[in-house]
Amino acid sequence: MPHDACAPPQQPFDDIRALVRDLPNRDEEASARTAWRENQLIKPLGALGRLEDISNWLSAWTGKSPPQVTRPIIAVFAGDHGVAARGVSAYPQEVTRQMIDAMAAGGAAISVLAQQAGAGLKVYDLAVGRPTPDIVEADALTEQECVATMAYGMEVLAEGTDLLVLGEVGIGNTTVAAALALALYGGEAGDWTGPGTGVEGQALAAKREAVEAAVARLGADRDDPLKVLARIGGREFAAIAGAILAARLQRVPVVLDGFMVAAAAAILHRMNPEALDHCIAGHVSAEPGHRALLARLGKQPILDLGMRLGEGTGGALAVQIIKSAVACNAGMATFAEAGVAGPQS
Repeated sequence: MPHDACAPPQQPFDDIRALVRDLPNRDEEASARTAWRENQLIKPLGALGRLEDISNWLSAWTGKSPPQVTRPIIAVFAGDHGVAARGVSAYPQEVTRQMIDAMAAGGAAISVLAQQAGAGLKVYDLAVGRPTPDIVEADALTEQECVATMAYGMEVLAEGTDLLVLGEVGIGNTTVAAALALALYGGEAGDWTGPGTGVEGQALAAKREAVEAAVARLGADRDDPLKVLARIGGREFAAIAGAILAARLQRVPVVLDGFMVAAAAAILHRMNPEALDHCIAGHVSAEPGHRALLARLGKQPILDLGMRLGEGTGGALAVQIIKSAVACNAGMATFAEAGVAGPQS
């Protein structure tokens, strides 16, 4: 009889759980070399503020000192949600498809900002036009579908990148993000549910009711982040979580965009508080739940511009700040090179 004949059967999420438990750590030596160089540059110690922190973070996860950003990629995942039929968005569901087409044509905001940032733009169509079930009444994904979609998201790194920016598009997905946040961190539905694309009044009240009802269905599964993702998440959320996990395994730094991306990231954070150490928040959006969620994740956003578009737009802007941090660390002269007197001892 095989030695494992009595072992319990493999469950759909077992491999994901194993990966999240055993993650690669920072390269402290590379980070220390970058920090040492920062202290030799012709400026007072710490004078570049968060730019210095960003340089150290990049070195810690890429193992390169000075840090480099030569091939940033913005990955936008698109999905449709059955809960949108409840009128939780100010726009009809067909806008998801129309926005994908606009991105392909170069006319969307992310198209412009990606070009400005010198970043590649990849848009992933996750069965747009075939919404997941309404999460108030049924599970969004089976566990097998959730795992398969996470695996699909992991493939975003196949073409190679040294900085991954994650974005999304999907009518109704602020409702899903609010439900995920409520399930993972508690509170009241109103704490996490905001206007999204601009709903107010009775529509906003209906949105909060949908969030509350979706989470109430979870029962004991609320204690299992992966089951939460499958039952009340959506395809783009699962794919983003997979992409974040793959980036960690391959030591690729990640820029998180808005509320929806943060909600997907929170799944991994609830499984392992160190799972997002390779991630940085590109910005904080005007969606009220986003700031609260970043606080739970321990992430200080690079930018706070009152944006609420999604698509990866805040992350794309943050790429330019990150590139500036790299340029300063690599390009500035040291005190010795410039013949400038250093700080007095």
